[in-house]
Amino acid sequence: MTPRRRLPIGAELQPGGGVHFRVWAPRRRRVAVVLEPTAEGGSVKGHAVELAGEPQGYFSAYVPAAAVGSLYRFRLDDEPTLSPDPASRFQPSGVHGPSQVIDPAAFRWSDGAWRGRELAGQVLYELHVGTFTPEGTYAAAVRELRALRETGITTVELMPVAEFPGRFGWGYDGVDLFAPTRLYGAPDELRRFVDAAHGLGLGVVLDVVYNHFGPSGNYLPAFSHDYLHHERTNEWGDSTNFDGENSAPVREFFISNAGYWIDEFHMDGLRLDATQAVHDTSDPHVLLEISRRVRQAAGGRATLIFSENERQEAIQVRAPEAGGYGLDAVWNDDFHHTAMVVLTGQNEFYYRDFLGTPQELISAIRWGYLYQGQRSLQQKINRGTAGLDLPGPRFVTFLQNHDQVANSARGWRCHALASPGRYRAMTALWLLAPGTPLFFQGQEFAASSPFLYFADHEPELAKLVRQGRFEFLRRFPRIASEEIRSILDDPENVATFEKSKLDLSERGRHTEALALHRDLLKLRREDPVLCSQRADRLHGAVLGPEALLLRYLNDEHGDRLLLVNFAADLRLNPVPEPLLAPPENQSWSVLWSSERPEYGGLGTPPLETEEGWLLPAHAAVVLVGANVE
Repeated sequence: MTPRRRLPIGAELQPGGGVHFRVWAPRRRRVAVVLEPTAEGGSVKGHAVELAGEPQGYFSAYVPAAAVGSLYRFRLDDEPTLSPDPASRFQPSGVHGPSQVIDPAAFRWSDGAWRGRELAGQVLYELHVGTFTPEGTYAAAVRELRALRETGITTVELMPVAEFPGRFGWGYDGVDLFAPTRLYGAPDELRRFVDAAHGLGLGVVLDVVYNHFGPSGNYLPAFSHDYLHHERTNEWGDSTNFDGENSAPVREFFISNAGYWIDEFHMDGLRLDATQAVHDTSDPHVLLEISRRVRQAAGGRATLIFSENERQEAIQVRAPEAGGYGLDAVWNDDFHHTAMVVLTGQNEFYYRDFLGTPQELISAIRWGYLYQGQRSLQQKINRGTAGLDLPGPRFVTFLQNHDQVANSARGWRCHALASPGRYRAMTALWLLAPGTPLFFQGQEFAASSPFLYFADHEPELAKLVRQGRFEFLRRFPRIASEEIRSILDDPENVATFEKSKLDLSERGRHTEALALHRDLLKLRREDPVLCSQRADRLHGAVLGPEALLLRYLNDEHGDRLLLVNFAADLRLNPVPEPLLAPPENQSWSVLWSSERPEYGGLGTPPLETEEGWLLPAHAAVVLVGANVE
């Protein structure tokens, strides 16, 4: 029979019954699939079927006795230890247990009319399933989707869900890239989450890790040593082999994985983790091939691909016809870093390259990356590439994300590290800028819970992880002291994980923070000028040591003026700044202010008087032109 397959490797049900198994194992002479007992007793223990060899190191076989729910592993040559499937669709007992046959077509989708997500107008929300709700499951997360939509979120970005070792973790040490972790629910429960999100008008993007495998539970070397490029390392060890010997099946593995999440789970796109560690000298680059596969798998639905890229390579978001990789947007750490210097006054470790000046903020909003080829004081290299031509939405901006919150040592969120007024003003500057904003879970209601680094490993590896985490954090001089080290939370302690869970009841108690974010997102969404995301129609000016303005030019609906002051009350007289001048035959009128009492503010005084301008302390105000009577 000619097997019908969706993926190049893995276990796949056949129309007439039975399962076709296929695996890449070029270092092996013989491979057998071994069926194991299920909870229903459906398989005979030790029932083994030899796989037939194929060219280029593949092995395959059709097994009539296998069915949905069958548990299986592979016997490689005559080794006594059995190995899970590298392309397992589910690991019900974790990374060291058997794989399970899954029917990806059994779920009944209700999103047939869903057309996906375009980049324009997106508001992203990074979510860790295990800490988003007390239960830490897909099913529990479904209950909270309506509240996200009502806040103004448009697309949820799930932190990695590929199976990883232990009872809890961030997900960036995944080893079974096709298997949604059993910790959050069965594969169909993830599908149900996506289906429910689409029913509410929310997109879902998945964070995937293609630059390394986790240190525990990775059975791929048992099948082939060529999954990794052993002569090229990154900060997690050997790099993935995208361009070395026998790299073609490896590329196929990852490119297929990218399409798999779009095809079988109806994801609206991917967030690619740490792409500076995805090394590839091939043409086309693997990131371009991933982009193409995602679009192809979507079958006409709009998709989004975001990239984290510490090198700040603009080529990633350029069109393929212009030599780029065709991704949609890149994370802009530079905006976060300069904003955090403003909010906290601290600029150590990777914040050393930023002063937090008004001009830095203006430039980050207008031009995206602040470093586009200049020398980095921290890294002692030229960092970034030219990207002055990139539109504003191509840059994902944020005040919080999983890494940055956790790197504050105690996992404190930035609203707890800054004065309330400063934080409100910075939030306005961030959400009214042309970039694509990303919230971190709980940010919208000023969650009091920290977000800490947590990972559950066996004792020896746990010790290394704990030490490695401290070695990273100690590069912040404040954290390097012994007194701080003594209070750092242990990543391996379940209490660290539990402490990081959101208290969702705060959504009903922290009404000022929730109102701030809801109103700003509504203004961003509904104001005909602010919603345009036209960085090329935006101009800025420095008004003082910690004060700035942004002027949004719009011929059809009139201009908008955003005034931001992070310092004490600032009086301007004289005011030789043309961007402050009102439109012809109009005067400025307040459209919105961060000092509204419903946000916890103290009210907004008159800004323009006969004595000049007054910019209130720690505040942001949006002005609109009004006709002079």
